[in-house]
Amino acid sequence: QLQASGGGLVRPGGSLRLSCAASGRTISSYNVGWFRQAPGKEREFVGGTRWSSNTYYKDSVKGRFTISRNNAENTVDLQMNSLKPEDTAVYYCAAASKRKILSSLFTSEAYDDWGQGTLVTVSS
Repeated sequence: QLQASGGGLVRPGGSLRLSCAASGRTISSYNVGWFRQAPGKEREFVGGTRWSSNTYYKDSVKGRFTISRNNAENTVDLQMNSLKPEDTAVYYCAAASKRKILSSLFTSEAYDDWGQGTLVTVSS
């Protein structure tokens, strides 16, 4: 099971750090992706980390968002800086088999274990 946490209300330009905690599995053995769903919109890919710790991101968050692994805590974190109102969404983490190829990991269909989301609101 996965559980995302760390969401909240932040002003534009601010930062938040989300965490995806795994129970019942060793998260370092999986590819982990972060997705978000804004009100009235479809869920979209944000970024992810391969089991090898390589990271990959949606273009609009590159340079602002950073994904990192904390294997001691069995978590994958999403550091979000320079937040914009358009980043407002429910954020989800998900796990995919390490056998998945990189090109597939940008889509939700590659992931088979999803955590409950955490709401991020960017507003002044």
